[in-house]
Amino acid sequence: MTVAIEMGTTAAGAPATLDLEELLATRLLVQGNSGSGKSHLLRRLLEQSAPWVQQAIIDPEGDFVTLAEGFGHLVIDAEAHTEQALQLAGERARVHRVSTVLNLEGLDAENQLRRAAAFLGGLFEVDREHWYPMLVVVDEAQLFAPAIAGEVSDEARKLSLGAMTNLMCRGRKRGLAGIIATQRLAKLAKNVAAEASNFLMGRTFLDIDMARAADLLGMERRQAEAFRDLERGYFMALGPALSRRPLGLRIGPTQTQPRQGTHRLMPLPEAGLEDARAVILAAAPPEAARPQRRPPPMPAPDLLSQLMAAKPAAAESRAEAVAEPPDLEQLAERRARLDRILSALLADPEAGFRALGVLYQDFLVRCRIEGLGAGAPDLSAFRRMLTRARAGISAEMAQDEVWRDVTARAAALPEDMQGIFMMLAGTARKGLPCPGDLAIARAYGTRSTGRARRVLSYMEEQGLIVCQQDGAGRRIVTLVELAWATAPGDPNAGEALAG
Repeated sequence: MTVAIEMGTTAAGAPATLDLEELLATRLLVQGNSGSGKSHLLRRLLEQSAPWVQQAIIDPEGDFVTLAEGFGHLVIDAEAHTEQALQLAGERARVHRVSTVLNLEGLDAENQLRRAAAFLGGLFEVDREHWYPMLVVVDEAQLFAPAIAGEVSDEARKLSLGAMTNLMCRGRKRGLAGIIATQRLAKLAKNVAAEASNFLMGRTFLDIDMARAADLLGMERRQAEAFRDLERGYFMALGPALSRRPLGLRIGPTQTQPRQGTHRLMPLPEAGLEDARAVILAAAPPEAARPQRRPPPMPAPDLLSQLMAAKPAAAESRAEAVAEPPDLEQLAERRARLDRILSALLADPEAGFRALGVLYQDFLVRCRIEGLGAGAPDLSAFRRMLTRARAGISAEMAQDEVWRDVTARAAALPEDMQGIFMMLAGTARKGLPCPGDLAIARAYGTRSTGRARRVLSYMEEQGLIVCQQDGAGRRIVTLVELAWATAPGDPNAGEALAG
């Protein structure tokens, strides 16, 4: 089925259409200086195509959140979610075919790149059965795929650039059609820009950008000057989804508007100089007073002084320990109650795919109901408890010397992978079959079996495990330093986690 959406009118007054099905296969690049109408063009494209295809918008300035009112997009405030939660949100958006706006407003450049990369990674890594057609619009793409290093860290830049490269270079086979908009082609990474086959070029003034725009559209260099004369909302179009020859078009109106609207001139308020002085130079209220300069730090005492000061404190601590020995029975009972609460929380089939913060809030509510509100663990302790619980290790087992050794070895891995290592250790120690990809994915907090296999590959690269297959294609995982091995298990099995 061919779907032609109307973008506006040509210079001759005829409708200017875009072949949506062709766009899904060939991608789109939009360039124009600030004020040329790029955001208006993207809004028109999104509104016209919303009934036909799922959409995701990477929105650094919060311009597109108003699409939620008229078109039902889910607005995700990136500032309120972790990177892992956003990666899961990207996966779930594709699985359930929900159009989304990732609002990055309020974040600094470093966190904008990290969170956008996580969300794009979730869109990209979803299982093959969910590779539905999807438009992925990235406004101000030069921020997320910069041509040169900037003020952000190299790690954040590489994460974001890798996600953008995946979108534009490998996304087509996964149903992802990248639409990127940039103020300047010179600021955009070439390997990202080169993958687009459709172009909409707006007003631009720098010679290098005009020359590149003319080259992309197949125009002669002497015609490049025309880009300086384009009015706001006018673009030159070329590509299989737009036109086989360079075509001038004017973008049509939109149904929704950005939150801030267009800045318009307005007269200044009438106020006398003395009134202005009284308002602007008034004394600051006490709560807004500037903080006092910190006093200079005291010189550090010498080693002898530190030792002399430490002796009374150590003696006092020992005296308190002797006076009030811990009640081991109470500690054991408390651990057991927390285990029961956590087990009840994880009994929900969807619990494995919920964000850590959401699980923690639910956990705190259950602790208060059980009368443990004052003694509930903090977020860091809860994360460790959750890791053990997903691995099938109770709090009592965790006190065992063997499991302390396992936990210490797991600490060499990223925090989100430690539970997988512990789960494999528990399975191997009991001689149970190796968990399938689905069980590992669930323990990792994802539905992607491909990601589960990558986690095992990463552990193998670190020298912690060795994966083998028997003659029937069943997987055996050996924990190298512990010399434990699981029984053969079908990697495609769909059973629950082995305990």
